[in-house]
Amino acid sequence: MRLSDKVAVVTGGGRGIGKAIAEAYAREGAQVVITAARRKDEIESVASKIGGTAILADVSKKEEVGELVDEVISRFGRIDILVNNAGRGMKFVNGNFMTEPRPFWDADTDVWRMVIDTNVNGVFLMTHAVVPHMLKRQSGRIINISMNYETMKRKGFTPYGPSKAALESMSIIWAQELEGTGVTLNVLIPGGATDTGMIPDSLTASQRSKLIDPAIMGPPAIYLASDDARDVNGHRIVAIEWNKENKISKEI
Repeated sequence: MRLSDKVAVVTGGGRGIGKAIAEAYAREGAQVVITAARRKDEIESVASKIGGTAILADVSKKEEVGELVDEVISRFGRIDILVNNAGRGMKFVNGNFMTEPRPFWDADTDVWRMVIDTNVNGVFLMTHAVVPHMLKRQSGRIINISMNYETMKRKGFTPYGPSKAALESMSIIWAQELEGTGVTLNVLIPGGATDTGMIPDSLTASQRSKLIDPAIMGPPAIYLASDDARDVNGHRIVAIEWNKENKISKEI
């Protein structure tokens, strides 16, 4: 019960990585609040299984973020952990992005805005709203979910790759600014293609069998949220490489 009495907010917690982290936190005793922009039925289903709370909120909308944070603070008194997991992937851009990459000039501009609004602006809005509460208590954990550097440079991965590159830059800067405040910020990545809703349905069973199980994110996510990681700030952990003896992968 390493997260007993902790209050955690996991964005995009209805499926995939967010769901895996929410379940892991609940097993460790945390009070977990999971969010989603749509599909309230999904987050309510997860919340009912883990004894958590489901709140519908679009992280790309300032008003909804503010209402979400106010509701959590009002209900639980604080936010100890924020996992910025909500994201829009390449599936929204190109249904066959794994096998038929398209050049950036063929990208739909509205989809570009949607991906950037969620993956970049959404992380900013959530962190911007939560950090002041953490600073008052001189304690807090922020975990930004990212992906391999190689994928950010992959042909045909506009705008998903650029959005995650921006997230990495924000994480580096924010971790430096939070140094010494009692609030930490770290990046966590699976370490490869992961079996989530972002993967196209066209994958064969053989291809899907090679994907990483999202549950691998649980142990390092617990560690980063726990008191054991109180002095860990500005690091980037790769879940498939992480173990209890070698907790830190490298600085971001």
